[in-house]
Amino acid sequence: MTAGDDGDGWSALSALPGNPIMWVLIISELVVFGSFLIGFAVMRLLHPAVFHAGQAMLDVRLGGLNTLILVTSGFFAAKAVEAAEADRLRARLWCAAAAASGAGFLAVKSIEYADKFAHGYGLETDAFFTLFFLITGFHAAHVLMGMAVLGLVGWHCSRENLETGAAFWHMVDLVWLLVFPLIYLVR
Repeated sequence: MTAGDDGDGWSALSALPGNPIMWVLIISELVVFGSFLIGFAVMRLLHPAVFHAGQAMLDVRLGGLNTLILVTSGFFAAKAVEAAEADRLRARLWCAAAAASGAGFLAVKSIEYADKFAHGYGLETDAFFTLFFLITGFHAAHVLMGMAVLGLVGWHCSRENLETGAAFWHMVDLVWLLVFPLIYLVR
C-alpha cells in the first residue's frame, strides 16, 4: 500500500461520488469527445469557408433549446441524488424527469436532423456536416445510454447508484456545453 492509497486500489477516484469505474469511463469519454472537438477546430481552421457556410445552415435556437433541456436535466439528476436517502420515490421521480428530459433532447435533435436531411445535408455533404453528424450523433448516443443508466440507477435506488448515474449524466451535459458553442456559435 502506498501513501494516499486507501486499500481499495482506486486511490484518488475513491474520493469522487459514485462508483470509481464510472469515473474511468467518464475520463475516457471526455478524451474521445475532446479529440473530436480538437479535430473539428483544426478542420475549421483549414476550411473556414466550408465551416462558415455549414454553421449558417444550423438552427441556433434548436441547439440553444437542447442546451436548456440538458442543463435542466442535470438539475433533475442532482435532485435525485439529494433525495436518495430521504425519499426513494422522490429520487426515482427526479431520475425519471432527467431521463424524460433526455428524450426531449433526442426529439429536438431528431427534428434538427430531419430538417438537415430534407435540405440535402448529410454525412457526406462536406467536412463540416461529416463532423457535425458524427459529433452530435455520438453525443446523442450518449444521451440514450445516459437515459438507460438513469433508469437502471432509479430502479436500483441507492445513494451510490444515483451518484454514479448522475456523474455520467453530468458528463453528457458537460460535453454538450462544449459541443454547442464550438459547433453552433463560434465563427
